[in-house]
This record gives sequence, C-alpha cells and structure tokens, in this order.
Amino acid sequence: MKVPDKIRTNCPKCKKHTQHKVRQARKGKEKRMNWGRRQYERVKAGYGGSPRTPKKPVFKIGKRTVLLLECGECNKKRQKVYSARTKKTVEVGK
Repeated sequence: MKVPDKIRTNCPKCKKHTQHKVRQARKGKEKRMNWGRRQYERVKAGYGGSPRTPKKPVFKIGKRTVLLLECGECNKKRQKVYSARTKKTVEVGK
C-alpha cells in the first residue's frame, strides 16, 4: 500500500485543514505481567505443552494499517486507522 508522506487533512486541535506528516505507527511493547501473558504461562506450565497449537491450517488475514499523522502547525499527533486489511507493507512517501 502506497501512502504519500504529507497529507492535507483536518486537525482536531487547530480545528482547520493543515498539512500533516505521515509515518507508520509502531506496535507498543507488551507488558510482561499482563493478564493474558499470566494465563498463557499458567496453561503452558507442566506437561500439557502449548495450548495454541493449531489443529487445522489457519488462513492468514492481513492487518489493518495504522498511520501516525503529525500536524504541521501545532505538532499534535493522532492515529488514523484504515478499515481495509492489507497483507503488503506500507510504503510512505513513494
């Protein structure tokens, strides 16, 4: 998916259309002791093995693209999520 490196769109802080710099948002780091990780470790403990071994082949679904928009005037950052799922990586500014 090709995305321009600058987009003119609405800024909720300035309340007007301004130029925004575009880059791809990165995934945050998972906390070591969150609830899902604790449950996974508890089920995995002992001789049971991994609980998430697939029985059937799993079809790969592309991820939704999340872009980080930064306003050119007030430098306010916000995220924009595209509803379409894409399997290819995002190319910003190409």
